[in-house]
Amino acid sequence: MAKQNFKLEQLFGSKTRARLLALFLQYSQEAFFVREMTRKVDAQLNSVRRELQNLMDLGIVCEKKAKQIPGRTLALSEKKKYYQAETSSLLFEDLRALFQKIQVLLKNNFVQEMDAKGKIDFLAFTGRFLNLADVRTDLLIVGDIKQKAVEKMIGEFEKEMGHEINFTLMPKEEFVYRRQVTDRFLSSILDAEKIIMINRLS
Repeated sequence: MAKQNFKLEQLFGSKTRARLLALFLQYSQEAFFVREMTRKVDAQLNSVRRELQNLMDLGIVCEKKAKQIPGRTLALSEKKKYYQAETSSLLFEDLRALFQKIQVLLKNNFVQEMDAKGKIDFLAFTGRFLNLADVRTDLLIVGDIKQKAVEKMIGEFEKEMGHEINFTLMPKEEFVYRRQVTDRFLSSILDAEKIIMINRLS
C-alpha cells in the first residue's frame, strides 16, 4: 500500500485556513483573539486576518466583542474583538465530521514520518486522542530517535490537529525494564484504552 502524504492545505487551499478551521472545530465553545490565533496556528498576522474574513463570509466563524465572552476580562478596551465557531452554521456539523476523518489521515502521516526518522519499536495514541482525561500522556513512543526530532514533528502535528500533545519517549531497554518492574506510570498508559500504530516488540 502506497504511503499517504495528506496535507490539509491540499483540501482547503491554505495552510492557515485549514489550521484555523481545525482550531475552531476542536474548541468550538472557546473564543480567540487574532494574535492568540497567530501563535496557535503559526501563521502571519495578515494571513490570519484574511482567512478569518473568508471563514466569516462563509458563516463558519463569527466575531464577538470581549464583553460578550464569558470568562474574558477586558485587558485593553471593550472594543477588542474575539472570534468563535458559528455552531449554528449549516456547515458546522459536516465540517466537524470531516475533520474527524482528516485527523485519521494526519495521524497516519505523523506515524510514517516518525518511523522514517528513527527506529520505532512501539507507538500508541491515548489520552486526549481518546478523550481520556485521566491518562497522563497522549502519545507513547518507544525506540531510538532523537528527542529534538520528535519535538519538531510533534510541534507541527499539534498545529494541524488543533491541540497540544503530551508525549512520552523512551528507549526500548527502559520500556522493557519498566514493564518488568511494573512501573506505575508505564502501567497506567499500557492499561488504558489506546490505538497502537506500531508494535515491533517481541
